[in-house]
Amino acid sequence: MNENKKRYSDEELQEFKQLILSKIETAKQNYDLLMSRIMKDESDPGFKVLEEGAATSEKEEASQRAARQLDFIKKLQGALIRIENKTYGICRVTGKLIPKERLMAVPHTTLSVEGKEIEQQRKGR
Repeated sequence: MNENKKRYSDEELQEFKQLILSKIETAKQNYDLLMSRIMKDESDPGFKVLEEGAATSEKEEASQRAARQLDFIKKLQGALIRIENKTYGICRVTGKLIPKERLMAVPHTTLSVEGKEIEQQRKGR
């Protein structure tokens, strides 16, 4: 990677955008599936008293997973905004370009590995 490079090219940003849109679509499908499972359980009058505890636990777990999916979707949408602003892929701590490999693995990240380490050191104080 060119150390002097300040931002990703428009072509590279479009590549990231396609990846992110794909991940948003999958996350929305997962969210919808979890929500339909939660709603189905609520509308099913066939619960027996002994099953209610397990069903409640499963519903809580599904609710937590749905909340995580929603958070993931919001982070991905934030990444799309950064792409539009042409600030995508720039570490918010170091100001350096985040390596493409890291962005492909974690497309919603706003930190390089170096930036993440710096942030963790600050929190450790």
